[in-house]
Amino acid sequence: MFAVIKAGGKQYRVVEDQVLKVEGVEGEPGEIVQIGDVIMLGGDTPQLGTPTISGASVAVEIVGHGRGPKVIAFKKRRRKNSRRKRGHRQDFVLIRISEILTAGAKPTKGPKPKAAKPKAEPAAEQDGAA
Repeated sequence: MFAVIKAGGKQYRVVEDQVLKVEGVEGEPGEIVQIGDVIMLGGDTPQLGTPTISGASVAVEIVGHGRGPKVIAFKKRRRKNSRRKRGHRQDFVLIRISEILTAGAKPTKGPKPKAAKPKAEPAAEQDGAA
């Protein structure tokens, strides 16, 4: 089953356990947030919203916050000694789709536990050099 959601003025086709960058979602990392702007539900019997599907929502886990690459807007008017340089980095929220909910259901899954990083074993000391 998939859903088409609207977040931050853009539309995204999402499935469970998908990780994507969106804008306009508020919350702290590790928090579960519901997005209620579901435009379409796909599967065996697709449903289209007019404009959204009432009672449908998507539960997402906020993984983290970040900023996109730097975009430089440079304007020059030749022979006028006029130049303007402006940089911009767009903020985004990294989310993981945990559930696609219908009929006003509440989220049942919590945030995924963080994967434990394996510890690096210290190098074996050599007894030969003293």
